[in-house]
Amino acid sequence: MSAAESPPSSLEARIRGLLPSLSPAQTLVAQEVLRDPAAVASSTIGELAARCGTSLPSVTRFCLALGLGGYAELRLALAAEGGRSSTSWERGTGTEVSPDDSLDDVLRTLLRSDTKALEDTVAQLDVDALGQAIAAITTARRIDVYAVGGSASVAEDLRLRLHRIGHGANSWSDVHNALTSAALLGPGDVALGISHTGETNEVLEPLRRARAQGATTIAVTNYPRSPLARAADLLLVTAARDITFRTGGMAGRHAQMIVLDALYLGVAQRDYQQATQAFDRTAEAVADHRTPHR
Repeated sequence: MSAAESPPSSLEARIRGLLPSLSPAQTLVAQEVLRDPAAVASSTIGELAARCGTSLPSVTRFCLALGLGGYAELRLALAAEGGRSSTSWERGTGTEVSPDDSLDDVLRTLLRSDTKALEDTVAQLDVDALGQAIAAITTARRIDVYAVGGSASVAEDLRLRLHRIGHGANSWSDVHNALTSAALLGPGDVALGISHTGETNEVLEPLRRARAQGATTIAVTNYPRSPLARAADLLLVTAARDITFRTGGMAGRHAQMIVLDALYLGVAQRDYQQATQAFDRTAEAVADHRTPHR
């Protein structure tokens, strides 16, 4: 997808990604912006500060944390996003499942939530960092992938995909095995850590060890200021929201998958002939284990 075809970057996704790293005063501002972006877009900085019970400098610092020049730029961004959606973010994204919802309502909530997560992830993904990660994986001597819980399943999927096109990788969900593997990495190797929160020590520790050993480190996380993000040379940020009964890594799994699919396809593109030959040979190897339709 070209830059011209990419969906517009979501300010909501950026705010939610920064929430854990904001100060208490900035968090109050963020919550008010998320609660009613249209009202904030039509408010002065003083009115917003008064509603949040905070100071004008705190509002300004919140804007700067988002990468904006100030409050005027925040209002313009909110107005622009308001033109693309007639509802508030809280009410428009469908993230709550109530006891009275029908199965059709639940399915629509899932569809809205996952579609928005994919669109926001693609819109905000650092394509330069993605390209550097692809180049590093393509030429890597060894590839380690660290993940636990829900993220471990997408890590294993990436390992299998890379293996099938001739790029052997290891995925580690046990921290002892991950640390011992990381200790043997060095320059020319790649370590990839996957964690929705970016705070999982079982992922953070081996990634830090791999970086100390000289390996190129890549982080896939929903929070760009998380410890995992800071421990990586290259950062790939997802943009998923939790919905009722579907929190953390589970909510972010589809967003993680589109990032890892992009990594896999990028590696296959860069080494197209080897990838094609390897894919054909592996397909032929298992062909006799398929039962045709009768």
